[in-house]
This record gives sequence, C-alpha cells and structure tokens, in this order.
Amino acid sequence: MRGDLLIIGGKEDKKGDKVILRHFVEMSGGEKSRIGILTTATQYPTETGEEYDELFRSLGCPDTQIFHLDTRESAEEGELKKRLETCTGLFITGGDQVRLTSLLGGTFFYDELRDRWHDGMPIGGTSAGAAVMSCHMIMSALEVEDEYIVEMGVGFCLIEDAIIDQHFSQRARFGRLMTAIAHNPQVMGIGIDENTAIHVQDDGSVFSVLGEHSVTVFDGKKLEYVDTTDHGDNTNITISGVRLHSLASGYRFDLITRKLCSSAPREEDDDDQPQE
Repeated sequence: MRGDLLIIGGKEDKKGDKVILRHFVEMSGGEKSRIGILTTATQYPTETGEEYDELFRSLGCPDTQIFHLDTRESAEEGELKKRLETCTGLFITGGDQVRLTSLLGGTFFYDELRDRWHDGMPIGGTSAGAAVMSCHMIMSALEVEDEYIVEMGVGFCLIEDAIIDQHFSQRARFGRLMTAIAHNPQVMGIGIDENTAIHVQDDGSVFSVLGEHSVTVFDGKKLEYVDTTDHGDNTNITISGVRLHSLASGYRFDLITRKLCSSAPREEDDDDQPQE
C-alpha cells in the first residue's frame, strides 16, 4: 500500500478557487486532516510555512505541522517520528529540489516519511517539491546555443520510471525534458504546467490531471533512433520515435501500460472520492 501523490507544476492558484490545494486537503482527510508542511526547499521557510498554513486552514484543514528542516542534523531528530505520525498528509513546498535531496536524503526524517507514505499517507509537492518525487530528477539544465546540458540526480523515488518537470509550458522546457529522455529512454518524461497537477493513485499505476492547463508525457521506451553524440559543431540530439501525449484536466493516464485510460474524462464517482 502506498499513499496517493499530488504533483503540482508550480504557481498553483492561491487566491481564487484554489482547486488544487483544496484537492490536497480533501486527499488528506478534509475537516479531519492535519497537514505537514515541509519547507526545506525554500530559502524563506518561515514566510512560506506561514503562507501554506493559512491556505490549508482557509480550506478546512483544522491543524498543520510545519517542518523547518534546514540541516541534515535537524532531519535526524527522533521527535520527528511522533510529529509525522500525527500528519494525515505532507506537502512539500517549492524552492530548490537539490536542497531537498542533499539535506534530507538518507536521513531519519526521509526514512520515516517513506514509512508513513507506505502506510497510506498522501504526499503533495509543488515546483521543486514536484521535481523531487521521481527517481530520476532534473537537478539543473543549462541552455547553450540551443543545446541543453541537463544534470540528473536521484530524487525521492515516490514515482518510478518517470522524470517530472515543472513550469513546463510557461518556461518552454520541451527541449530540456526531451534531452533528459534521450539520455534515459527507459523512463517517461512528465511535464506539468503551472496551476496544473497530476493525482497519482492506485499504488502509482494511474494518474489523473486537474487544474488550469495540461500535462505533457514523453515516452521514449520504444525509440526508433537516438544519437546524443557530438558531430563536429553539431551538439544537438537526434531522436526519433518518441510517443507524445498531451492531457487536459479530467483525463487519466496509465503509468504501467503508458496509455490513455479512456477517450474522454470520466465522471466522478464514489470510488474517486478521497477516503476518510
């Protein structure tokens, strides 16, 4: 058993209907929720923690736990176990995903978080908090004369066989995600637009799209041809046969078969509602 994931492309609506954040509160138990807020990624932990505390409370969450973990030493404290045990969901804020992996990877908090997730606790994350969800994580990308130099690392491995990229359309990240897939064709590239999210369910086998924009999926598993080798002055990649999916809100995608689940969004039913 694993908890659901809510992976957000960044800049989720915080002033209007707050559809995505409201959805995470519902995933976490609604009026019975107690959401943990992890601020490690940001350089402004106090302000960011207070902002999400107010947001979640305004959406019906009666209590939060804020985790300001800015050193590996702070992530080794034994009292974190009891604090995590009281949470019905954990939300990872934006910032720098490398801070998340370098400060938390392999620590007591990281191990306890994974244990709670395996016990069914949902985890949400936005921007850097989204990028860290996958095993293959984009650490940085540098564009030099139309060439992308992408540095990869290891994320939290909450979603397998995928690379998550955020702010996708808004920051024109098509090229960098395609480059990442060219070097790692066995995994899928999932580009999530701002104010858009995927809700990963059924032990990580299916996701549904919600929010304002769309989600782009690159599947390079059955590539026909790829060449990432330098040829004189030409350092651009050559790649052919990538499968492309562009999914709007309401559509569902099977992460196992790597196919669209249905030709149209299905209606919400009782099985789709968060369980208390």
